[in-house]
Amino acid sequence: MVPERVLSQPSPSPSRAMPTHSELGPRTQGGTLQSSEVPGISTAGPTVVTSSTPGNKTVDLFPVLPICVCDLTPGACDINCCCDSDCYLLHPRTVFSFCLPGSVRSASWVCVDNSLIFRSNSPFPSRVFMDSNGIKQFCVHVNNSRLNYLQKLQKVNATNFQALATEFGGESFTATSQTQSPPSFYRAGDPILTYFPKWSVISLLRQPAGVGAGGLCAKSNPAGFLESKSTTCARFFKNLADSCTSDPALNAASYYNFTVLKVPRGMSDLQNMELQVPVTPVSQAGSPVLAGNTCQNVVAQVIYEIETNGTFGIQKVSVSFGQTNLTVEPGTSLQQDFIIHFRAFQQSTAASLTGSRSGNPGYIVGKPLLVLTGDMRHSMTLLQSQGDGTCSIKRHEVQFGVNAISGCNLRLKRVDCSHLQQELYQALHGSPRPEHIAIFGNADPAQKGEWTRILSRNYSVSAMHCTSCCVIPVSLEIQILWAYIGLQSNPQAHVSGARFLYQLQSIQDSQPKTEVPLKTVVTFVDITQKPEPPRGQPRMDWKYPFDFFFPFKMAFSRGEGSQKGSIFPIIILCLLLLGVLNHRD
Repeated sequence: MVPERVLSQPSPSPSRAMPTHSELGPRTQGGTLQSSEVPGISTAGPTVVTSSTPGNKTVDLFPVLPICVCDLTPGACDINCCCDSDCYLLHPRTVFSFCLPGSVRSASWVCVDNSLIFRSNSPFPSRVFMDSNGIKQFCVHVNNSRLNYLQKLQKVNATNFQALATEFGGESFTATSQTQSPPSFYRAGDPILTYFPKWSVISLLRQPAGVGAGGLCAKSNPAGFLESKSTTCARFFKNLADSCTSDPALNAASYYNFTVLKVPRGMSDLQNMELQVPVTPVSQAGSPVLAGNTCQNVVAQVIYEIETNGTFGIQKVSVSFGQTNLTVEPGTSLQQDFIIHFRAFQQSTAASLTGSRSGNPGYIVGKPLLVLTGDMRHSMTLLQSQGDGTCSIKRHEVQFGVNAISGCNLRLKRVDCSHLQQELYQALHGSPRPEHIAIFGNADPAQKGEWTRILSRNYSVSAMHCTSCCVIPVSLEIQILWAYIGLQSNPQAHVSGARFLYQLQSIQDSQPKTEVPLKTVVTFVDITQKPEPPRGQPRMDWKYPFDFFFPFKMAFSRGEGSQKGSIFPIIILCLLLLGVLNHRD
């Protein structure tokens, strides 16, 4: 009986054609195991002899196996094929680094430490051997031939061929003739099906994404059902004058001239308009127009709003655009942003305006910082630059608790000073300008008490001592004061106050600039005040040893005869006691 958790150690036995090893029994790395009689253990099994070849047997130079599976080269020795008779090796293991599988007989002995065996009831021959280190090993000779062969397959004929191929076969390179019906509803991550009635073509809703080091637009990227995400990519034009009106990627109409299938099973009945949803533009976007050296109304941003209703599929799709103008010149590039938002169908107006929370109630680090303009709630943003360093239409979202800095170059138009100032202020704080900031991450726009006004500070024009110049903002620092409140075991982060700090710079009216470098910075300052510690500190329970005064007692007893009038021991004792009492207080 082998106890549980005991790992067996198989010991290979060499070929039967090698009389010096085939009758030896199990071997270990240290050498041949020696026999040892142990009471109570069966001694039936192979006879253990020495490693020398018996005199009455002829040595077979080659370990013969019924089939040498690695003998692939007739008349030549195959490397590491220990059963190849063309190698003429008495001991192949001494020449080859290893023996290929199938070139030696499989292990027939299984050995464990003899101290782990109490009594053997194995039906196979067993024996106790002594290895070269003097450790006794209990070994069992396994000779169950049924475990060494695969099951015999049934005869294959025309009747059972297909059944066997189906049972044991896998995927085929050739397409099957069977057609599967489309699923009855979308699952998360499934591509969204679209239909172009003009060409009677079924396609997918695409969300181009940037690939490669340059972030080139890959238009084949499909949008996933219920996967709200944003992608950015770049397009380069060799001849923008030709691409301006011919490239569909620049035309807003190419992003809504199709319908969206509510559910995938709409593929089977394309004439049923109840299974299709039109893509509705939120506002009219003009087509690209080449006016002189400028390509106008170029699509720079596409935002899809998709409303879903569980397994009933897509119920409403709307699209909005951000457009820009491009100058026709060699090597012109365009950065495009593609955003897809999913939300539940038939939401109330208040819920749709509220959107997702940034905490409940306290802010969570990394979530958007919520601001309010009028009754519209949105996220605070920072400047974002394009590949050439100019300011992008897309902006960075401010994350709670994350300090950030960003900058870009804003290309200016030839306008008066007041319009220039307005354009720069809008570029720094975004549009619309944030007026209030949410105190907690679940602030409701309808509850004005859950918002605090954003303070603002400017350098005055008179302080700049400039008479014939235009004072413009070039930097905005957003300072956020926040703190943890509530239980220390479950603190909630809230915003205590916020301030916009603008840095101004004067430029001469006679020397107008074409570009102005802008910078936005956001810093979070933790003003958390932790509670005071308990007033009284725990007092230590002083305990003196029972023989603490023994030395003083002995000193007094020895000095009674010689120094009766001495007061030094008393003074020392008083000083020690006084010091101990002061230390306790």
